[in-house]
Amino acid sequence: MIPSHRLEQITQRFQFLEASMADGAAGADIATLAKEYSDLKPVVDQINAYRQILSDMTEAEDMLADPDMEELAREELPRLKAMLPEAEDALQLALLPKDAADAKPAMLEIRPGTGGDEAALFAADLFRMYQRYAEARGWKVDIIEEQITELGGLKEIVAHIKGVNVFARLKYESGVHRVQRVPSTESQGRIHTSAATVAVLPEAEDVDIKIDPGDLRIDTMRASGSGGQHVNTTDSAVRITHLPTGTMVTSSEKSQHRNREIAMQVLRARLYDMERSRIDNERSADRASQVGSGDRSERIRTYNFPQGRMTDHRINLTLYKLDAVMGGDLDEIVDALTADGQARLMAEMGT
Repeated sequence: MIPSHRLEQITQRFQFLEASMADGAAGADIATLAKEYSDLKPVVDQINAYRQILSDMTEAEDMLADPDMEELAREELPRLKAMLPEAEDALQLALLPKDAADAKPAMLEIRPGTGGDEAALFAADLFRMYQRYAEARGWKVDIIEEQITELGGLKEIVAHIKGVNVFARLKYESGVHRVQRVPSTESQGRIHTSAATVAVLPEAEDVDIKIDPGDLRIDTMRASGSGGQHVNTTDSAVRITHLPTGTMVTSSEKSQHRNREIAMQVLRARLYDMERSRIDNERSADRASQVGSGDRSERIRTYNFPQGRMTDHRINLTLYKLDAVMGGDLDEIVDALTADGQARLMAEMGT
């Protein structure tokens, strides 16, 4: 049972915001109020729906005492009682604390792990998978840094993905992705196992993370890249090192000014992610065992090509539609991971 006083507090706050906006709050307050109002509206809608069912049940129970209405009430009560658990679940879900980063764009970083050339080729396949998923959702993908191998694999790729709820949909992708297949370079037809690491970081703004310029070392160097990509004769590439953490970011586009912007953008995202992880770890000692912990060393998924099978080990989800998954059909996986994360959060909160 959800405490009624908690629901009343939320409703009263929503009514206050509504009245304040109608009165025309001055200055920057209006944007802050509007954001809180829009965040609370779906919650209040669920509260009203829940309360309406309770009210209808009380009314139907009162009707039982009226001989003229008793039959109608006996038909109505079972239907209302059946609706109540679903309304309670929807309300509990709406009441869960929101991740402030969910609506943010994201930085996607993919690097090969064990497996040599095959791991680099798999890293490229993973990036194409996310590109297709982004395209299906109407997101924009900009490649920030890319190092391609002679066989067309990826030594590293960093991309910026912008759109609606990008981080919310991709945040469970961080970790080690394992592939089992016969590499194109394998003459004996043997199945090899290799891996690639994926990191998804919420984009950070200046208000999210403060960086002291004195903590930065900025170096310029000659840009270089496989197959002539990003190659020029000027010292345009930029490497920024955050001295307190040792975090290093490089950008090697043609414009040195643009490289500084890109490198700072990636650096902010990485430092913001580190701070979020630190807060999460302090909040819950067992956070590392939970879905979406952001542990880059955790093996989260296996892609078995001979069997056409994808298995997500965190939630024991197995799908026999690997071609569709590699083609960017990720919604079923993302929805399952999101639901599991919400269920864990509900249990953690004791709701």
